[in-house]
Amino acid sequence: MLKILAIGLLALGVLSLLAQVPGLDSGSPAPWLPGQRVLLDAHNCYPYNGRWADRLDRALGTGTPLAIEEDLFWFTDKKSGRSRSVVSHGKPVSGNEPTLETYFLERIRPIMEEALQANPRTNWPLITLNLDFKTNEPEHLAAIWELLGKYESWLCTAERGEDSKRVMPMDLKPLLVLAGDFDAQEEAFHNRVPVGAKLRLFGAVHVQKEDAGMAPERMASRPATNYRRWWNNPWKVVEKAGQARTGDWTPESMRRLRSLVDQAHAMGLWIRFYTLNGHDRAEGESLGWDAGYNFGSKEKVLTRWRAAIQAGVDFVATDQYEDLAQVKR
Repeated sequence: MLKILAIGLLALGVLSLLAQVPGLDSGSPAPWLPGQRVLLDAHNCYPYNGRWADRLDRALGTGTPLAIEEDLFWFTDKKSGRSRSVVSHGKPVSGNEPTLETYFLERIRPIMEEALQANPRTNWPLITLNLDFKTNEPEHLAAIWELLGKYESWLCTAERGEDSKRVMPMDLKPLLVLAGDFDAQEEAFHNRVPVGAKLRLFGAVHVQKEDAGMAPERMASRPATNYRRWWNNPWKVVEKAGQARTGDWTPESMRRLRSLVDQAHAMGLWIRFYTLNGHDRAEGESLGWDAGYNFGSKEKVLTRWRAAIQAGVDFVATDQYEDLAQVKR
């Protein structure tokens, strides 16, 4: 009874936040808020060593709104000593990898400019950019903060308040940027931002432990803050065996998934699960997909995709962009 009451109070807190959003009908939650829509999250949506350069085009080809993940690595050229952020999963890094600006931001410019001109706002943000920082050097984080400043007119922002626990209303734009749960990122993207200035990206909450046997309210026990607004999960918190060794989808699995989603939404958080693939092993190897994310068959992953949609998962990460988009339609 106490747990139900606590979640209920959190939900009331979320509703009070909705009332602060300008132009929002109190009887109709905005479609971008937690629990209001399920998005394809295009996992690792960038080339590997020059291969699979069509991933971003494939993701955008499924239509908007959607989420897109880009990994960032701080590369230092040994000859010049100069450093820069590149889009890469990590070492080995050659320095020939694209930058976030050239590969992603300038690629979506026509979408952003058209959206701002038309100003429909009904399905904004059109794109949620999930930045997975593979390295967290202060110089790296500062460089990304400065880069996003060039594109601030596209970005969902919120005022940096004196009380970090108070969730300020979102100034809705066509691009939402998410970061990870590292404290160094909160320091760079929130703590160093002057009070009254705008937050340009939003971090994930800390998780006590990634354990399929742990109650959701113990895994992530704190509600959203002004900076930390989402919860990122590997699939093993739903099915302990993980993708590669899982069995049949069961009613118990569905109850577990719903409990995690309900807890996230009660705390005012978007929730993401990664990465749900189901394909022939040879196909995955040829496309650079991680074998550890593979359920092993299309039938198995279809069951999980449908369950995620039914449960209201905000971001469903997969490498099979077109297939999940078709299921959502």
